Parts: sequence; C-alpha cells; structure tokens
Amino acid sequence: MFIEQAFQKETEILVKILNFFKYLGGSFIVFLAAIVGQIPLSVAILLSGKIPNDTEEMYQVFDPNVFLFLTLLSFVCALIGLYFVVKKLHQQKFISIITSRAKIDWSRIFLSFGVWTLVSIVAFFVPYLLDPSTIEVQFEPVPFLILFAITMLLMPIQTSTEELVFRGYLMQGFYNLAHNKWFPLLMTSIIFGTMHIFNPEVEKMGYLILVYYIGTGLFLGIITLMDEGTELALGFHAANNMVASLLVTTDFTVFQTPSIFKDLSEPSINFELFIPVLVLFPALVYFFSKKYKWNNWHDKLIGTNVTTEKTSV
Repeated sequence: MFIEQAFQKETEILVKILNFFKYLGGSFIVFLAAIVGQIPLSVAILLSGKIPNDTEEMYQVFDPNVFLFLTLLSFVCALIGLYFVVKKLHQQKFISIITSRAKIDWSRIFLSFGVWTLVSIVAFFVPYLLDPSTIEVQFEPVPFLILFAITMLLMPIQTSTEELVFRGYLMQGFYNLAHNKWFPLLMTSIIFGTMHIFNPEVEKMGYLILVYYIGTGLFLGIITLMDEGTELALGFHAANNMVASLLVTTDFTVFQTPSIFKDLSEPSINFELFIPVLVLFPALVYFFSKKYKWNNWHDKLIGTNVTTEKTSV
C-alpha cells in the first residue's frame, strides 16, 4: 500500500521515534532548500531599494508576473531538496512518495486535472453570468501570455511539491510513527491547512477560512489513501492553482496575477465558501470511488494493519 511503503518493521517505541526524527530532519532540509530558492526574491528586494512589510506592499514593488516567478522559484529548490532527502537520507526510490504503482499513472493526474478545471470554470461563470457587477475584465494580451508561460512552467512544480511533501513524504512519516492511517491523515490535513495562516485572505476574512484549507487537505489525503497514490491529488491541486492564476484574481489573495478577470467584491465568510468542502469534495470522492472501484474504506483510512491490497487500475 502507498502509505506503508516506508514502513519499518521494528516495533520498539524508541526506534519509531528515532525514525520519525529522520522525517523531521528531512522536512527541515526541504525547508532550507525552499529558503535557498527565495534568495533571488531577496536579492531583487534589496536591489529595488524598498523593503515591503507584507504581500500587498510587495505587489507595489514588483510587477505581478515578476513577483509570481520569483516566488515560485522557491518550490523548484524545495522539490530538489525533497528528491535528495528521499534518495539519500531515506534510501528510497523517489516514486515511493508518489504512488504505490510500478509507474506514475498519468491518466489519473489528467482526469483529476480535467474534472476540477471544468468544475472551477463552471463555478466561476455561473455566478458571473447571473451578476457580473463585482467582476472586472482585465485581460491584456502581453502580460497574460507571460503569466500563462510562468503558470504552465512553474505552478505544476509548486503544487506537486506541496502534494509530495504533505500527501507523500509526511503522510508516510506520520504512519511510521503511529502505525495507523487516521493519524497521518489528520495531522497532514491540519498542518497543510494552518500553513496558509499567513495568507492575505486569512487576514481579510478571519481564521474561519482555515476550515476550507484544512478541509481541502483532508479531501486530498482521503483520495491519496484510497487510491494508493498521489496522482489524483496532484492533478486536482495543479488545476486549482492554475485556474485561479489564469482565470480570476483579487486584491486579497496570495497570488495576484494579470488574469482574465478580477473579483472586486469585498472578502467575507459566507456559506458559498464552504460549498467545496461540504458538497464538491464529497461528490469528487464518490466519483473517483466509482471510477477506480475503491473498497476497504475502513482499513485504508483508519486501519492499523499492513496489507498488500492493490487498487483497481
């Protein structure tokens, strides 16, 4: 099974703890690699002669495309760091944090990407057609084409890095510590959600929005455990961020881009914010479960036994 590929057979609690510290050390290395990836942005800030205090001021210093490019470079270095950690520190094949299958199932990635892209576009255009008053068309060909190139080249690296760290590396690390499925699922979801606590939208809308981020992490964790690999999560996360980058932006999100549309509405917490967590994500879980004939839900989500069960392909 996917989450158990890094399972260590030693049962001594001290060995479990020491092994988990290896994952903590690996996570720290990935973090340091991400910091190295921020050096170009730091140099650019110093050369600009202005020291911005927050993301909003950052966009006053840099062109949105330049800032997006420099920000995403950090994830390139983080992914290289993760590869080094898995190969050298853990002596594992890198594919072991991607999938339990013999090779990556790209059809799963593209299906998940396509489904969520379609859902996201429909979810935007239906309200827009009903009431376009809060949406502004800001399409400019040259900035958008530059944005498109940056998004296509670097954003899949950003989303894949996050998925492989949380749904791959840390999920397996927490399993090694707890030897059950619910603890890694819960911990990675909470960490993933709270990681967004410094995003500008949290400051604007309040901490309740973290329910959405934690719920998203829980959804991604569930489909990873049930499908025995991160492919579906990789496709979903890439679609989510790429559509957000290219289709519509706001003045209060972490990535403010020269997208096609701009949302001018005031940020607020309402029921619509939780529709993905309460309606769309469960519907996607149901769709994927029928498509790939998932079974044995109890063992895969909260079980403690090591199994060799394979998923349907």
